[in-house]
Amino acid sequence: MIENQSENVENKENLVPDEGLIQEDTSQTLDQININNELDKQNDEKINAEDLKNTISNNDARLEQLEKEHETLKSQYVRIAADFDNFRKRQSRDQSDLKIQLIAKALTTILPIVDNFERARQQLKPENEEAKTLHRSYQGLYKQLVDVLKQQGVAPMRVVGQKFDPNLHEAVLREPSEEFVEDVITEELQRGYHLEGKVLRHALVKVSMGPGQQKSQEEEEKDKVVEEPDSENIISKDQ
Repeated sequence: MIENQSENVENKENLVPDEGLIQEDTSQTLDQININNELDKQNDEKINAEDLKNTISNNDARLEQLEKEHETLKSQYVRIAADFDNFRKRQSRDQSDLKIQLIAKALTTILPIVDNFERARQQLKPENEEAKTLHRSYQGLYKQLVDVLKQQGVAPMRVVGQKFDPNLHEAVLREPSEEFVEDVITEELQRGYHLEGKVLRHALVKVSMGPGQQKSQEEEEKDKVVEEPDSENIISKDQ
């Protein structure tokens, strides 16, 4: 009986776990848990780093796309603004040209009247008081007409002594001149006018051929005079 009790006590002692083994197993488990946690943490950090890298890459691509769209829109805006500015300038220029054309058309019909006033002023020579009074009235009307033309931007050309320019002048006659060199205007036959810097009417003028042309013509005439007697002498000799 006593032996059985002793055996039971020994068996119970064998069943009691060793505290050292328990502590060792616990520490190993904790180490494994820490290792696992560290691995999980590293994996999470790796995943987060990859996600962050992908996010940055996507943001860079999106930013580059937005910059391209911005440059495209900016170019379109600049082009549209330039086109609108050109359109505005063209409209203003066209309106100015149309205005000048309308004024020019109206003034062109008035210029012959001005020419007649100027011819009459040169020809009229009042002698008595009544004629002088009439002449002064005529001069007043002429001055009013000239002032109206000036207000519309009309300016007369001054051509005598100027070099002939086909853009401004129309040559009616070319003649030798001792006073003027070649291609210089010697006389104004009909006055020309400018309107806002443009030609309203070309001036009708006489143009110098220069003194050399006159001398050459005189020499040709002398040669002809000299040749005529010779030809007569030849005819008389033949007879």
